Amino acid sequence: MFIQTESTPNPATLKFLPGLTVLEMGTADFPTADAAAASPLAQRLFAVDGVAGVFFGNDFVTVTKGDDIDWDHLKPSILGAIMEHFQSGQPVMADGATQAGGHADHDGEDGEIVGQIKELLDSRVRPAVAQDGGDITFHGFDRGVVYLHMQGACAGCPSSTLTLKMGIENLLRHYIPEVTEVRPVAV
Repeated sequence: MFIQTESTPNPATLKFLPGLTVLEMGTADFPTADAAAASPLAQRLFAVDGVAGVFFGNDFVTVTKGDDIDWDHLKPSILGAIMEHFQSGQPVMADGATQAGGHADHDGEDGEIVGQIKELLDSRVRPAVAQDGGDITFHGFDRGVVYLHMQGACAGCPSSTLTLKMGIENLLRHYIPEVTEVRPVAV
């Protein structure tokens, strides 16, 4: 098994491409070891000293490291953990575990606007951030402000504010005049 690695805009995060499907649908975010109970692969990765976060996409695993460790020391252990997991035959997600990766539901009078926001996120934004090992999902819309949840490499990325303000906010404001601002939200 050959696992490729790619850097991301977040220096604390690397993207690992095992050459296999990681998740059939959606994404799964494990910002802490406690959140990893639903995934044998995430548990295995958090067992590696220095791993601070794990995120799964369709064909990639994104790992965020702690501040006190260097990638040169951490990367071989992560590669080994991913390889061991896929060779073990264990599932990525435990039976009955659900992964998120979807947008939050929105009930209210702005349903048409929210539908347009979600469509733009799905068609223009999410594919681009998946290339960088992350995901951005709709969390809410209130009085012109769009609230987005950043996951994987996007969470804690030094350029995430620029991505939100100059990229996503400008895109949404261009196509949807009712949007006045975009803000990140922690879930």
